[in-house]
Amino acid sequence: MSTTPLTRQLVTSLVEDAVTAPSMHNAQPWTFVFRTGAGVIELHGDPLRGMPRQDPDHRALHLGCGAALFGLRVGAAHRALKPVVRLLPTPDDPWHLADVRFDGPADTDGDLVEFHAALPRRHTSRFPFSEEEIPSEVIDGLRAAALLEGCRLAVPGAWHTDTVMDLVHASELFEAADEAVRAEIAAWTRTGAPGEGPDTEGIPSYAFGPRQYDVTSPVRDFGAPRQVPGRESARFEKRPQIALLGTVADTPEEWLKADQAMQRVLLQATLDGLVTSLMSQPLEWPELRSDARDPGSAMGFVHMVFRLGYGPQGRATPRRPVAEVLTFD
Repeated sequence: MSTTPLTRQLVTSLVEDAVTAPSMHNAQPWTFVFRTGAGVIELHGDPLRGMPRQDPDHRALHLGCGAALFGLRVGAAHRALKPVVRLLPTPDDPWHLADVRFDGPADTDGDLVEFHAALPRRHTSRFPFSEEEIPSEVIDGLRAAALLEGCRLAVPGAWHTDTVMDLVHASELFEAADEAVRAEIAAWTRTGAPGEGPDTEGIPSYAFGPRQYDVTSPVRDFGAPRQVPGRESARFEKRPQIALLGTVADTPEEWLKADQAMQRVLLQATLDGLVTSLMSQPLEWPELRSDARDPGSAMGFVHMVFRLGYGPQGRATPRRPVAEVLTFD
């Protein structure tokens, strides 16, 4: 048990670090409960913030919660606490995703401490990146980051990159033809129009990035059906530098591991001076997702496609107040 008192202020600060995590459409599908007597922070998924059409199996919801879990671990290490995580601790409650208790002081988690400064700096950038090639030693560091969380990060060659980008563009056509998907996306975008949801969640118009000149943009255009005054157009990189994160199995526990790996990779990329965006579109369609993996790879299932490079930093998207997602028991 930690020798550091787990005060309300300390627990609140840990959750503040956790909720900097990315999530599908910035839905923030997590809640936290601090069990005062046990000194345990419980992480729960919130199915009301799921995407029934785009994420019927709740894989993306688990991924977002896994990223928040990694942020909690980073926050704990920063405060000289050693987080001890138990995934899926309650078999009869599928939304109880993890328990975190704290031993201290932290010893072997020094590598987590360095990520704390990157938590508020990591933002999704939906702007064009330069054509500058990422050095191989930086890519190797990102691969190592994924391996530390029990996952694989694959950097595809030319043919595989072209295949994945074809899937991205195919998913755009699927999306455009599916009214339910378009409605889900509209429910989580914020342009200042009347009747939209709270401005503490979802994708605000300043995070849409520019419109594309052609049909080669590697990022999802959240503003496509909307008129956003002053939104510029731009050309995106011809061949994006991408990486695929995956695991051997495709279970809720593996999903939680994958997004802890995703957040570690994103934070490492931030420390390395890279900008990033996530390309989940082809993974949201079962008929496309299986084609994203390299058939010669040991990676059984792809959970996320990263776009990496050098370019403008994205602005931070809003987060709900901790008081809305954290309760004390």
